[in-house]
Amino acid sequence: MTGSASGIGAAVRGQLAADGCQVIGVDQRDAEVIADLATPAGRAAAAAALASACGGRLDGMVCCAGLGPVCPPPLIAAVNYFGAVELLDAMLPALSAGDSPAAVVIASNSASLVPLHEPLVSALLAGDADAAAAAAAAIDGATAYAMSKLALMRAVRRRAQAWAEAGVRLNAVAPGPVRTPLLQASLDDPVLGPLTEALPVPLGRHAEPAEIAGVVRFLLGPVSGYVHGSVLFADGGTDALVRPDAL
Repeated sequence: MTGSASGIGAAVRGQLAADGCQVIGVDQRDAEVIADLATPAGRAAAAAALASACGGRLDGMVCCAGLGPVCPPPLIAAVNYFGAVELLDAMLPALSAGDSPAAVVIASNSASLVPLHEPLVSALLAGDADAAAAAAAAIDGATAYAMSKLALMRAVRRRAQAWAEAGVRLNAVAPGPVRTPLLQASLDDPVLGPLTEALPVPLGRHAEPAEIAGVVRFLLGPVSGYVHGSVLFADGGTDALVRPDAL
């Protein structure tokens, strides 16, 4: 799993380890695989290290690594999108050799809250890193973050047939605000902080990382064996409040 050292990733790792799973973490610190997912070389090195560490067989994969909206927009796009899809695709052969394999990526409900920026989403889905960096450089961090997650959600859904044929389930979780360092950085920002606080959440609070980890654990396990190509919103009801008829 990527992003295993903090936030949602650390919570997922803790729950999986408690279940007796052997977890291979990928992060910039405190992980079995130390890698920088912001660059093609870093992503390739991470994939190679993962393939070696798992011996060519994985039962599950979780892509949690991500950057928040206070970071440079091109960097957000690189890590949040390419840092997930390139590793997912690279590890599909190992996953297809696993036992009831499943993969989960962490998206965001911001994908449905921020106006569409088609140039960035299209460049990401086309796998054009240069065009994506250029498109991201022209917008603010909050938009780049939301669009990177929207593209990630679409990438999951577009892979439904091919991954099913490979015998691997693939789903996404779209959290709302979660009490992590990523959220705190937004809350501390003089511009993003008030906007983040103003986001309506019907449950009236931010999520704890363990709550999102529980959803990931559900999607990895056998009780969700018929859930595939889906985006599960775990956002306290915000998406339902803002888009009640968007089905």
